[in-house]
Amino acid sequence: MQIGFGYDVHKLVKGRKLIVGGVTIKHPTGLLGWSDADVLIHAIIDSILGGLGAGDIGAHFPPGDKKYQNISSLKLLAYVAELLRAKGYALNNIDSTIVAEEPKFAPFIAAMKENLSLALRLNPAQINIKGKTEEGLGFTGAKKGIAAYAICLLHKEVA
Repeated sequence: MQIGFGYDVHKLVKGRKLIVGGVTIKHPTGLLGWSDADVLIHAIIDSILGGLGAGDIGAHFPPGDKKYQNISSLKLLAYVAELLRAKGYALNNIDSTIVAEEPKFAPFIAAMKENLSLALRLNPAQINIKGKTEEGLGFTGAKKGIAAYAICLLHKEVA
């Protein structure tokens, strides 16, 4: 078994959609990034790549590469899931945390889990997502950005 850890952060700006866990959430600001800037999925991708010892999201999907501009991070996650299987591994589980003062993520977690489970071909019960605030502290507390953390446990598939 191998463990992978991921972290991501994106700045909140006007004029962008807020997409987290593949769910578009009505909000006056969205996350700035080359792709759709889905902070949760990016952290999960980095956790999987870390568990595989396969670098990070930027090495696989470089910012500035036109083919990834505004791409859905769910597509990037599906690619990483295929890489995982090609290397002979499977996911045991994912645990993740979204850190933001707003919006509240509880109403969207079931839909996020469903999106992630479809992209990863994983049972939704193997995915955990939590929403936390920083009680007004730091850049997330000041509503300047959103951060996400993810950890996953990988195991070698039995042939």
